[in-house]
Order: sequence, then structure tokens, then C-alpha cells
Amino acid sequence: MGNLALLPARKVIQKLRRAGFSEMHQRGSHLYLGNEENKTVTVPIHGSKDIPIGTLYNIIVKQAGLTVDEFNEL
Repeated sequence: MGNLALLPARKVIQKLRRAGFSEMHQRGSHLYLGNEENKTVTVPIHGSKDIPIGTLYNIIVKQAGLTVDEFNEL
């Protein structure tokens, strides 16, 4: 398993778009993205702050269904 680096929300959203996710809607500081498999991912957007590792892991593995290595290759 690869290592996760701290990333700002902007970079995470770019990588998720490359993985086939598109913006559904935004509510406050949370952006909701979905794909054709009906998976929904919630990305917190808090300025230029990096997303914490635990939250990033949850977004990638549990919500998007990607492995860390797949995400790092995007």
C-alpha cells in the first residue's frame, strides 16, 4: 500500500475528476461528487488547508472505492 500525502481539497477534487467523479452540488464548505456507479464522495473545502490524513483515507478508500495506489497514480 502506498503512502498518502497531505493535499489541499483542490488537488483531491482534480484527482477524483480524473477517476470519473463529477460535481453534484455543494452545501456550505462541502462539495459532493458522484460517478456513474452511484458512489457519492464528500470533500470538505476549508480554504487552502490540507485535508487531514484520516479524512483523506476515508474519502479515497471508503467513499470512492479506490486504493491509495490508484489515487496516487491519478
